[in-house]
Amino acid sequence: MSEELGRVRQMWHLLEPLHAVLYYAPEAFEEAAALGYRTDERWPSYFAWRAAPLGAVGAERVAETFYSFSPQMVREHIPAAWSIASPDAVVAARTKAVDRAYRALFGGQAAGPEITDAAALARRVAEAADVTGRPLAEANAALPWPEAPHSALWHAATVLREHRGDGHIAALAEAGLDPVESLVSFAGIGAARPEVFESRAWSGAEWDAARGRLVKRGLLEEDGTATEAGRALRTEVERRTDEQASAPWRVLGEGERERLVELLGPLWVAAIGSGLLPSETTLGIGKV
Repeated sequence: MSEELGRVRQMWHLLEPLHAVLYYAPEAFEEAAALGYRTDERWPSYFAWRAAPLGAVGAERVAETFYSFSPQMVREHIPAAWSIASPDAVVAARTKAVDRAYRALFGGQAAGPEITDAAALARRVAEAADVTGRPLAEANAALPWPEAPHSALWHAATVLREHRGDGHIAALAEAGLDPVESLVSFAGIGAARPEVFESRAWSGAEWDAARGRLVKRGLLEEDGTATEAGRALRTEVERRTDEQASAPWRVLGEGERERLVELLGPLWVAAIGSGLLPSETTLGIGKV
């Protein structure tokens, strides 16, 4: 991996937990409940929070843009989510949820100069991102920027993670990996235990069929572990993902990028140390 792409992946590792707090923070569940969403599990609010910038779209569009979820699971939540609250109401509540969650997580730091500086740098990167043809990034980039620096930092992190995610889907498609195959192949290289990927709700039969297809392509062994070719393909997918995510980061000079890493470090520690986020996820952070 080149030094530049290594830095791009480092920024993803630092920013992803700051975005993901929304899906686990108690304050976010309270705001979701106030809208009328069930909060006995995280998925009703997850699909609403993440899909709302797209507007009142149907299940097919959400399955396409989220990619790794079983279409049946998506249909359980979309478009029913919009009969509970409109996308505009969800976006407004999402901003409130992030504000409350960040204030609880970071305390006095939320209004401090470090977060203000981090937000300004991250916003420059997010605004430099070309979101053309990247639906989730484009939808989030079109939203107004929050005034509070800590909320703006979350918004920048979200635009950038969706920009990266949209590019990742393109890389998976280029590699000939359909949604369930993308998970099976990722499990094959040890990105996470297969049980972790069950959260995407593919049936055992669908998982086994995908594994069989990948075995025939020479990408997996019969036991589901990746072959040398399978590992090489996943390495290429991650390289292409980093490559497609790299352009916005060039807006920062080397010193500015190092300063952003320095500013994000304590926030990353607070997010990881909060206990809110799962220790193992389908994204394979820290393992790819």
